[in-house]
Amino acid sequence: LVKIRWWIEQGYQQLKDELGLDHYEGRSWQGWHHHVTLTMTAFAFLVVEMLRLKKNFWTELAPAEGA
Repeated sequence: LVKIRWWIEQGYQQLKDELGLDHYEGRSWQGWHHHVTLTMTAFAFLVVEMLRLKKNFWTELAPAEGA
C-alpha cells in the first residue's frame, strides 16, 4: 500500500508540473471538469507512450509459456 501511495503522489506531481493540472482559473464546475479530464487523458497518453517505447515492455507482460 505504501508503494501505491508513492506512485499516486508522483503521478499527481507530474500532472501539476508537466501538464498544468493546477493552472485552471475558471469559475464553473463544468470548466474545471473539462480541464481535469483533458489533463488526465494527456497523462494516460504519455504513460502509454513511455511504456510503448520501453524496450521489450509488451513481451515482459506476456505470460510465461510454462505457467
